[in-house]
Amino acid sequence: MKRRLQQELQQRKPSASLEEEVWLELQRTSSVAARWVAEALKPSGLSPSQFNILRILRGARPGRLSCGTIAERMVAFDPDLTRLLDRLQAAGLVEKSRDERDRRAVSVAITREGLDAEERASRAVEARLRAALGGLGPRRLGELADLLELVRGTGT
Repeated sequence: MKRRLQQELQQRKPSASLEEEVWLELQRTSSVAARWVAEALKPSGLSPSQFNILRILRGARPGRLSCGTIAERMVAFDPDLTRLLDRLQAAGLVEKSRDERDRRAVSVAITREGLDAEERASRAVEARLRAALGGLGPRRLGELADLLELVRGTGT
């Protein structure tokens, strides 16, 4: 199967190896998919990282999570988690509280407004991903998910 990557990247020479070509395909695809999600989130005013935090906190309901646990569960590492949480708190989407025993520890929970915002944003993201990927069909999407999981497991 002839691939378009070399043309898309305007490469004069092919990749040095098939592994390098696959790595470039993964990078390019990740970038395109990130744009899909960012586009879908625009009306909500949420960044992909903020959306990820809300999804993590929704999954933890009715409990609270420490900032460290949220950071561990993030899909993409974001070094400025504190700033992201502060913005979400200012928007009324999360609430932070200090631990009674250890005042340094902060726990975070999603608010009712945060749940509503996450639900609306999730619908928009789901619709965009379905439009972009749905044509592959369930069997091929499952195969792709399996292959990507396999790749992540071999790189560790």
